[in-house]
Amino acid sequence: MLTKAFIPYKGYYSTPFARWQGIMANENAIVLGANTSKRWFAEKNWDPKMFDYHFLGLTIHQHRMFYGSTWSAAMIGATGIPGVTLMQACSTSTTCVYQASLGVENDYYQNAYCLMVDRCSNGPHTIWPNPMGPGGEVESENWLMDNFNKDPWAGNAMIQTAENVSKEAGVTREQCDDVALRRYEQYLDALADDRAFQKRYMFAPEVKVSKKKTVLVEADEGVTPTTKEGLAKLRPVLPDGVHTFGAQTHPADGNVGITVTTREKAKELSADPAIEIQVISYGYARAKKGFMAAAVVPAVRMALEKANLDIHDTKVIKTHNPFAANDLYMAQQMNIDVNSFNNYGSSMIFGHPQGPTAGRCMIEGIEEAVMLGGGYMLFGGCAAGDTAAAIILKVG
Repeated sequence: MLTKAFIPYKGYYSTPFARWQGIMANENAIVLGANTSKRWFAEKNWDPKMFDYHFLGLTIHQHRMFYGSTWSAAMIGATGIPGVTLMQACSTSTTCVYQASLGVENDYYQNAYCLMVDRCSNGPHTIWPNPMGPGGEVESENWLMDNFNKDPWAGNAMIQTAENVSKEAGVTREQCDDVALRRYEQYLDALADDRAFQKRYMFAPEVKVSKKKTVLVEADEGVTPTTKEGLAKLRPVLPDGVHTFGAQTHPADGNVGITVTTREKAKELSADPAIEIQVISYGYARAKKGFMAAAVVPAVRMALEKANLDIHDTKVIKTHNPFAANDLYMAQQMNIDVNSFNNYGSSMIFGHPQGPTAGRCMIEGIEEAVMLGGGYMLFGGCAAGDTAAAIILKVG
């Protein structure tokens, strides 16, 4: 259990997420994330030189990624600090915040900035020389599609892991469609009153659309309207499967920034010093081979155990749910109502830029907890390689 790490209220932002090959498709995600953070700091009248360590989280290679953490630190204006580039698939944001919290907890630094970025659009294609191949033919990898389609250890595609869990847990097509519709309806709540909920935390990136023109991206791009009738017409992606394209997420682009600091500094930076956000605990797990969606449950249980809490002690629960089976399995195993969590949005609906996804979910969870008068916020999400991570924050 952690005791010293805090997140200032409003000491975070998420950009809108844009469906891949959309408006952010041609931006270097590191540059866009750093430029967005710098504009956000300026709006808050924050001096980025106050930070003493930097975490850059991303999962898809971008130009100059070798220098990622120090380059992005310099671009945001924190020119004198070191940092680290962290990659843990869909658990990247969760682990960045946890690692930042550990540093604060152990007095290695006082004020850390976590910037999580990714661009699924126009993913890089890597080639390696293969002198032993026929005619010296190169080996190649598509960073996005090849890894969606095959885990080199489990030997199957991401969606197959969800189908494996569904079959073992007795998840049905009808349940998946029902959850997908519920998650879309929850997302619509975030759009009510001219997007009042999203405007509590969302910050518009400035995106180049030509050499001379930039635009501010104010809202999510590419969310698919969902209806019960529309879901029923879709075919399963895999033969005899329970997931259609309507019951899973889509690749996206975006970035998220989260500040992790001491209690005293958090009060100083907070938009409301009366609201404290404390990092309490972290959990991790790896499921059996080819069962990624099942890994969230043991990760959540670990985070709860470290915090000396029961899941029913939490006020807000958010998940990264690339497939409907994720939420159905967690609800089944944890004895909770699948319709009761992921209020105001989840990655199944607003998309999945990978590195920033969990960060946005955590931020939404914080804002919901504040609206409810405080309490424990639990986030849990799976990640490639049949792994998962979870984190608990205390808001009050």
